[in-house]
Amino acid sequence: MNIDEERYLHLLSNTYPTVADAASEIINLEAILNLPKGTEHFLADLHGEHEAFIHVLKNASGNIKRKVSEIFGNTIREAEKKELCTLIYYPEQKLELIKAVEQDLDDWYHITIHQLVKVCREVSSKYTRSKVRKTLPEEFGYIIEELLHERPDDNDKAAYVAVIVDTIISTGRADDFIIAVCNVIHRLAIDQLHILGDIYDRGPGAHIILDTLRQYHSWDIQWGNHDILWMGASAGNDACICNVLRLSLRYANLATLEEGYGINLVPLATFALDTYGDDPCTEFIPKLLKDAKMDEKTLQLTAKMHKAITVIQFKQEAAIFHRRKEWNMEDRCLLESVDYEKQTCRIDGTDYPMTSCSFPTIDPVNPSVMTAEETLLMQKLHHSFRVSEKLRKHIRTIMSHGCMFTICNQNLLFHASIPLNEDGSLKNVEIMGEKYAGRQLMNYIGQLVRAAFQNDTPADLKQYAKDYFLYLWCGKDSPLFDKSKMATFERYFLTDKETFKESKGYYFLLRNSAEVCEHILDAFGVKGSNRHIINGHVPVHASKGENPIKAGGLLMVIDGGFSEAYHSETGIAGYTLVYHSRGFQLVQHEPFTSARDAINLGTDIKSTTQIVEMSTHRMLVADTDKGIELRSQIEDLRKLLYAYRHGIIKERENKH
Repeated sequence: MNIDEERYLHLLSNTYPTVADAASEIINLEAILNLPKGTEHFLADLHGEHEAFIHVLKNASGNIKRKVSEIFGNTIREAEKKELCTLIYYPEQKLELIKAVEQDLDDWYHITIHQLVKVCREVSSKYTRSKVRKTLPEEFGYIIEELLHERPDDNDKAAYVAVIVDTIISTGRADDFIIAVCNVIHRLAIDQLHILGDIYDRGPGAHIILDTLRQYHSWDIQWGNHDILWMGASAGNDACICNVLRLSLRYANLATLEEGYGINLVPLATFALDTYGDDPCTEFIPKLLKDAKMDEKTLQLTAKMHKAITVIQFKQEAAIFHRRKEWNMEDRCLLESVDYEKQTCRIDGTDYPMTSCSFPTIDPVNPSVMTAEETLLMQKLHHSFRVSEKLRKHIRTIMSHGCMFTICNQNLLFHASIPLNEDGSLKNVEIMGEKYAGRQLMNYIGQLVRAAFQNDTPADLKQYAKDYFLYLWCGKDSPLFDKSKMATFERYFLTDKETFKESKGYYFLLRNSAEVCEHILDAFGVKGSNRHIINGHVPVHASKGENPIKAGGLLMVIDGGFSEAYHSETGIAGYTLVYHSRGFQLVQHEPFTSARDAINLGTDIKSTTQIVEMSTHRMLVADTDKGIELRSQIEDLRKLLYAYRHGIIKERENKH
């Protein structure tokens, strides 16, 4: 035993000061290794759809419904199973409805509490008592634990269990107890939640999703392009701020900005009315979802604000593209390619007619230069984003729980792509004069993003890091974009749809190749016979027969498709993935109506489960990353036992 090992074992002996302590922990860890693997839940592309997200979280992509069906089989009616599931999902709201109509409430309480305890017992069965105990609410912890481990069919304990339930009801605590048990079921149904990017934009409740995640027991995130955009806005990148505002106005979704983060949009509205008051801003009429309503006056104001911030966005982007010439993106400064007299725009040597050419804030000689009024407006908007404490808090949460990728249980998770060359090899991407590829590229980008928020970052690096958020959003070799261009200008102002074309990078063209996927997995050091790549970003066109399982099962694309804006394009409301002890299940969802319908009508998200890959044996904790960690701890504890027994380290009295 060398000096470093002995020093480490001395530190370990502080936690396990006796042979008995060390041996007990070895026994405990060996037992945990043989428990079933915990259930992992994968979601992607939530896009602010908080109601659908929270519902999928509550029903665990149908996992709770499946368990209720397995537990009760034909012993209760389907309508009763549906009622029980709705109660588990929304206990507070459902209880109010039930109490308004139920004639024999005490009888209902008796039946329901026993049913909920059965479900709770089932979802807790794969965990140690210690882990389950930690999830229990303090006020009901002892009672729930007793009910979980004492069965009413045990004649010796039947009266004991019955009295517990009777007393819960007679003391008026039945509602609180039911809510507590339902929350424990939510907590234990999913062991680990993976969010594969894009919490923000399109839907109204990104801030609500993040408030929910901040309270969630165990989760991670792989940053998406829309997350990076908001991170850039929070860091003070004005081009990102403009993009965030533009997208919010494009989908007439200002709830996250105004209600969530307190962003003051009055200066933008005032500027837009003053500058574009007589402009119909036809190209900028917001895209309203099917049930959305907006009066004509608000519609026109939104369109004017939309145009105002879009023009400023193009100017802000041009300033960065000119400053960062090494990005080779100056061809995207399209305000400088417009012939304002002929009303055409030159792209790749061809002049294209524009839909309109009304730009009162543009000087044709210096089209990318901000006016004094635009500059003042941007200062106000910049200040509003920078002082939003809640936005800062949410961005810190995203950074503390995630990065560009993660590897978990032989699965490589990232949002969009890994830049590749035409032959499928990893592409070298230059950042600040150095070239990075694959895992090294993703790691360095993660460091660069964090550098933008650190006070000790050198000024020149911090400025580059802030600028780089824009490249991550729309740069050709960005792992979060990976297309030839972002045709924002063309879609607003040109009629020729050929100019809209955004050619996808080689990752998207080659990802159905098992050889390419194997190469990526090797490059990231993902080992094992059941390894996979899991990502989102690109909606799966299920209505056109596209399969989310690619490369012979090596790649799974689970774009959540939660956003209503995608439903007509995909034909579904996307996919979620569940990885439990028996294998992978891909769940295809129909569009979610509302939480109100779920509570009042018992409607659930209609989901179709596809078994992707079943394990030949039930996977245990020993088969996971946690198992590797526990075996390492066991090995260290065995060395500590050896040191105790051979007098290398002396046992100490355990005062506890």
